[in-house]
Amino acid sequence: MLNEVDFALNEGEALGIVGPNGAGKTSLLNVMAGAYRPSAGAIGFRDSDVTALSAAQRCRLGIGRTHQIPRPFSRMTVFENLMTAATHGGGCSGREASDRCIDSLRLCAMMKVANRRAETLGLLDRKRLELARALATGPVVLLFDEIGAGLTDGEAAELVETIREIRRRGVAIVWIEHIVHVLLQAIDRLVCMDAGQIIANGDPQAVLSDAHVVDAYLGGGAHDLAPR
Repeated sequence: MLNEVDFALNEGEALGIVGPNGAGKTSLLNVMAGAYRPSAGAIGFRDSDVTALSAAQRCRLGIGRTHQIPRPFSRMTVFENLMTAATHGGGCSGREASDRCIDSLRLCAMMKVANRRAETLGLLDRKRLELARALATGPVVLLFDEIGAGLTDGEAAELVETIREIRRRGVAIVWIEHIVHVLLQAIDRLVCMDAGQIIANGDPQAVLSDAHVVDAYLGGGAHDLAPR
């Protein structure tokens, strides 16, 4: 359950969110994306109140997301997965949809597997496909739910470079991640949550040094807070 969670995301900003298990991080992402409806409060996007809009409506406005566990359409090819995202999620069609998909494939280094069925992909390529599908919707803001989970350090480094390129295109990012040293390579600001509340918000190093943040992690992975 979320309680008095309040923050703003600037245009083109990359915001990281950390916190122990059960802190409310994924619930927050679901509220932002429209999968959950808040019982109180409001969600604003580009000077409009989008609280009553569905996840599909928010996606067409420019709020894209990835999920911690990728669930592509397994019997479709990689390209067909992206076309579905571009047409149904992004609301475009024809040449525009195709061009958007090709751009997403190139950005996520997936051109070589574009015609492979999604069910044949390994973890790294499933993660890339999850990201490419979100990009194919034409997002203004991308919400990442532990997109680095399960990746090796080398694979995570490739992911970070892709995310940096996405940022260079002006897309804002909200990124939930337990692998803090990976997160720190791509964000401007860090939020820490605990028990459904924000307990720290600001410069990443200052947040990680905050006594309340350290206390929240005690017994549950405080060692992960140290950047590598």
